Amino acid sequence: MSLVRRAVPEDAEELLRLRQVMIDSLFSGDPSTEWHAESLPTVRRRLADPDGGFAAFVIDHPDRPGALAALVAGTVEYRIGRQGNPHGRVGHVFSVATDPDARRRGYARACMEDLLDWFRGQGVPHVDLNASAEAEPLYASLGFVRKPDPSMRLRF
Repeated sequence: MSLVRRAVPEDAEELLRLRQVMIDSLFSGDPSTEWHAESLPTVRRRLADPDGGFAAFVIDHPDRPGALAALVAGTVEYRIGRQGNPHGRVGHVFSVATDPDARRRGYARACMEDLLDWFRGQGVPHVDLNASAEAEPLYASLGFVRKPDPSMRLRF
């Protein structure tokens, strides 16, 4: 039996906690959690909609009831179709996080495998993600490859 399950609205606070763990590990600066209260209703609403193009897979923490040990989340985005993807469906993985005291147990891999199965079930022909140097071996072992990315961003 798999330890992985799809997250439900009651997991929203823990999803935000683990997202913060991920953010803190990637970016130095203010580890503020003030934004969590504003984000919480949106996360709950998205988790409550099984057909909304968003999914999170989690593992409950084995030593802390009510806490999560691992999280992966992803969305299905629409882009105008093209050769090889006529329906324009693209998967995007984000918020891959494991609680610091639950690492090195295969939790992130197990959650990623379930998320990738979900993407396949959604008819997504390819999945994108941004990889930290620490996580790149996991993603490579799942078949992800680096791509030349001309991405740019505008902040408002």
